[in-house]
Amino acid sequence: MKSIPILRESGSDKAYVECASGKLSVHTRCSYCLNCKGIQVGARVMPSPYESVFGQMRKGEMPPESLMEAAMQFNSLVRDGTSVACGDESGKGYLPRFKTRV
Repeated sequence: MKSIPILRESGSDKAYVECASGKLSVHTRCSYCLNCKGIQVGARVMPSPYESVFGQMRKGEMPPESLMEAAMQFNSLVRDGTSVACGDESGKGYLPRFKTRV
């Protein structure tokens, strides 16, 4: 697993990372990427809240409202974090967590 530093714009809450797909927003892309395994806050990597929520939702054990809670937790981690723990060892870049139905 690799660590990708979070880049911030001064005077703004926007956070970006430079991944294989280019410069991506942490809030709108990393949060919904299958490769995102967590956020480094201090010396510890906090696991992505989406990982546990999706696993429990697939089993039918978690209400859909839990996604909103996971989003708020993820944004709090990004606010305090310094890098993203990324599982993209092959260098393919952004891999959406949700598949589009046609």
